[in-house]
Amino acid sequence: MSEAVISPVRIGRLSIGALGVLALALGTLQSVVEPALPLLQRELGVSPAEGALVANTLLVTGAVITPVAGKLGDRYGGKRVLIRLMAVVSAGGLLAGLAPDLPVLLLGQVLQGVMVGALPLSFILVREHLPSGESQVAIGVVVALFTGGGMVGTAVAGPIAEGLSWHWMFALPTLAIIAATLVVTRLMPHDPPIHADSRIDWPGVVLLSGTLLTFMVGLVTVTSAGLEPGEVGAVAVVVAALATGWVVVERRAASPMVDLRMLAKPAMWNACVLTFFITISSGMVLLMLPQLFAVSADGGYGFGADTTDIGLFLLPGAVAGALSDSVGGVAARRFGPRAVVVAGGVITATTMIALAALHTEAWQLVLAKVLTAFAAGVATTALLAGTATAVEARDTGIATGLLVVTRVIGVALGAQIGGAILAAGADSATGRPTESAFGTGFAVAGVVAAMSLLVVRITKKGAQA
Repeated sequence: MSEAVISPVRIGRLSIGALGVLALALGTLQSVVEPALPLLQRELGVSPAEGALVANTLLVTGAVITPVAGKLGDRYGGKRVLIRLMAVVSAGGLLAGLAPDLPVLLLGQVLQGVMVGALPLSFILVREHLPSGESQVAIGVVVALFTGGGMVGTAVAGPIAEGLSWHWMFALPTLAIIAATLVVTRLMPHDPPIHADSRIDWPGVVLLSGTLLTFMVGLVTVTSAGLEPGEVGAVAVVVAALATGWVVVERRAASPMVDLRMLAKPAMWNACVLTFFITISSGMVLLMLPQLFAVSADGGYGFGADTTDIGLFLLPGAVAGALSDSVGGVAARRFGPRAVVVAGGVITATTMIALAALHTEAWQLVLAKVLTAFAAGVATTALLAGTATAVEARDTGIATGLLVVTRVIGVALGAQIGGAILAAGADSATGRPTESAFGTGFAVAGVVAAMSLLVVRITKKGAQA
């Protein structure tokens, strides 16, 4: 019997567990680079800017491939595409584990970057084989384990790299991914592909990928090397032109990559806008807190923490973020995504505005990280789970893929804004950010979080009208 005629069947805890373990292993592989960047720079003999390429390459690839993977999963079946995607990730992880130099390591990171596409593919399988309420909870569990993998990778990267070698910090998670993929292949039933007479909208795929690639490369360049105003304007023009071309192509395509009518639905575009504002604030916090921990206390602020101490300070926030992802699906089912977003926005805005005035004790920063990580995780996961069950089943992959990309872009943009604020407020003599720059950055992050409340208010009035 062919896969096309297999009827969907209900999946059990073992299948969900297998997806969760796979997400955990993927999150671990994704996060091992950041804490080990100084070591990689020494071992490979590269500059900090070249070392940053290792982390940024994965980010760019993930943003570009995710909506494409989601669309292919909708069309050909989530399990089929997921298994093929994991083969690419595994090849990238093994290549990075054997890499003799930076170019080979970067190639491995390019291949590993497609792992972000595993999330919408997992959501397709969950949506296909579980009732709506249970699927929201399961989506939260998968996202939580992916985030939890990030904690594992951050914690084990240093010991593995120093005890064995940096090659093993890529190889060991990759072996876990291979094993988990084999279990998923065995336990997860096939989801039937969608029968369609028309071909894949490849012009739409190319234009959307080009738009995201240009935007992310431009964003990474601005963050790492800086661009002149004219160059920034040129990048913006190219992105706008590609995006406009994509919209024109999608409106005329017989079977568009993204149904623009789906994007016009309130559940979809509201979720994208809200996710964008929430993750911008999260990205600012993600960049500024470690910077403040690292600043020397000689100037009357800062804590002079080293890499190990910073990791310990941020660990409670990482745990809170993982827990919040698992709670987000449950909260969306019980209270609805809108109520969860309001609660998360209030907590984040209040916390960041308070932190702008009170940031002289380490516990204040640790508590702020815990609160904002939990609030943002609950809100974005609730939006993701709500959207996954609000759109048509055939659009689950592309809809959630676009939301995942929105999260990536929001965090990256927030980090850039935070970095720009700190750079603008740097002391001319020492070159380090002043205390007032941190205060301004925290206040701006709070205002951005509060804007999500305004978006909720406006969209609520529109819905009532």
